[in-house]
Amino acid sequence: MAELPSGDDPDPSRPAPAGPLYVPVRPGHRGCVVRLFRTPPGGRTAVGFTTEHRLTTALGPHQPWIRLAAPALRTLTAPLGVTAVTVDPRFTAPVATRVPPGAGTARPTRPTPALPLRTG
Repeated sequence: MAELPSGDDPDPSRPAPAGPLYVPVRPGHRGCVVRLFRTPPGGRTAVGFTTEHRLTTALGPHQPWIRLAAPALRTLTAPLGVTAVTVDPRFTAPVATRVPPGAGTARPTRPTPALPLRTG
């Protein structure tokens, strides 16, 4: 099997995705902003999916996205110090849901008995 030219790619034998990626975005003040994620060790990464189905499976059907080629995604995130691009991540956290105010507070299941006060 022929090796790909290395250039600046740290893993030259890993094939690049063909075509633009489906990149998750969020609304910003002047349009869409690329969402950044954390890798399991805690580093920041941009994420792209090779199909819309993979994106919606990982992030939910209401996740907005744009199409970007991997080099364009790297160029957008490089000034932020993000050099990694993760394609088709397999392990994701559950989709976040909004919780009404006060619904997330912990409450004891039964009252805690009051301790007697000592005087004098």
